[in-house]
Amino acid sequence: MSQDSQSKSPLRVSRRSFLGWSAAGFSSAILASCTQSTTAPTASPAASAAGGASPAASPAAGGLPLTAAEAGGLEAIIEKARAEGELSVIALPDDWANYKEMKASFLQKYPFIKLNDLNPDASSADEIEAIKANQGNSGPQNPDVIDVAFKFGEEAKQAGLLQAYKVATWDTIPAALKDSEGFWFADYYGVMSFEVNTDVVKTLPQDWSDLLKPEYRGQVALAGDPRKSGQAINAVWAAALGNGGSLENPGPGLEFFKQMNAAGNLLPVIAKPATIAKGETPIALRWDYNALANRDATGGNPEIAVILPKTGLLAGVYVQAISAYAPRPYAARLWMEHLYSDEGQLIWLKGYSRPVRFDDLNARNVIPADLKAKLPDAAVYEKAAFPTAAQITPANDAITKDWDSVVGADVK
Repeated sequence: MSQDSQSKSPLRVSRRSFLGWSAAGFSSAILASCTQSTTAPTASPAASAAGGASPAASPAAGGLPLTAAEAGGLEAIIEKARAEGELSVIALPDDWANYKEMKASFLQKYPFIKLNDLNPDASSADEIEAIKANQGNSGPQNPDVIDVAFKFGEEAKQAGLLQAYKVATWDTIPAALKDSEGFWFADYYGVMSFEVNTDVVKTLPQDWSDLLKPEYRGQVALAGDPRKSGQAINAVWAAALGNGGSLENPGPGLEFFKQMNAAGNLLPVIAKPATIAKGETPIALRWDYNALANRDATGGNPEIAVILPKTGLLAGVYVQAISAYAPRPYAARLWMEHLYSDEGQLIWLKGYSRPVRFDDLNARNVIPADLKAKLPDAAVYEKAAFPTAAQITPANDAITKDWDSVVGADVK
């Protein structure tokens, strides 16, 4: 990638375009910005129901093992997962962060597991509601694990909806990106981008302000409902950064979308790969790893440009957790071990999302040379803003609460 972060021409990301930071750059940026929650751990409902197992001794539901070692080793977890025979995941589209390969590799390694792939297009809020709605339900519709936007991890912990588990590679996950008790832990992150169908849009937007131009009337779409979708919420927050707001003040993002809606540029339709390809949502605001994966999937039909806005570049972290009510707790643990193994982390890297253990992989030289060669200029991403845990919840709450009154667009 030849353009630097100040280029006035649109940034077309041409191959493996995310994840170009050096290990030191990643650590200094995100560890300086993210803060570890100091809230006391909450005993899960499942633990209480099972006789009040002490979270201090093992903060997992019903006294379940906190680590593979407590369970008797990975082989013991495998055998218990074999007996359970199933795993229910939720909100994992095949085209999100390379989950198609992730799920396939898990099933290839553990063919005795039946994977119940629930509601792939669900939002983070939908995942939390699914846990609440299925308390006590041992059927396949009860999700064992979740993958949610950062703020939902701590909120779900405080609501008693999660059980703790620490994967074998726990120590290589930066402290600022995991709950110290093991109730949730970051998995990957990306930055907000413009995904543009260039068969429809001939003049590419370079920054947030461009999206208000008359030429983009009826062309700009969010990738979710900003009242409950982490990806959409972060798009509004990124717009705030590009329009005089800050990590503490997302209001200008809402005002920006109010202007876009009033101008007729905002489409109240959730952008997906199919709608982008058909030209129904020709400019989509999506995480760059989703946009890049879709660009590859189209194979040039249509041509997709992935543009990082010159201002308001926001990074977003997602986290994994195990439901406190998981009917298949050992299959859930086996899934987590797969995700956080070197193999799983490299699968996310291949899907353009930056895995949380990137620094460790890089330091041990386990990233394949051909994959590493496709990483972009680190300077492009060094300007991204990484919100702290203390900033995420109030900003996200303000956006979801005020969207209807300020913007008034029913995105669905």
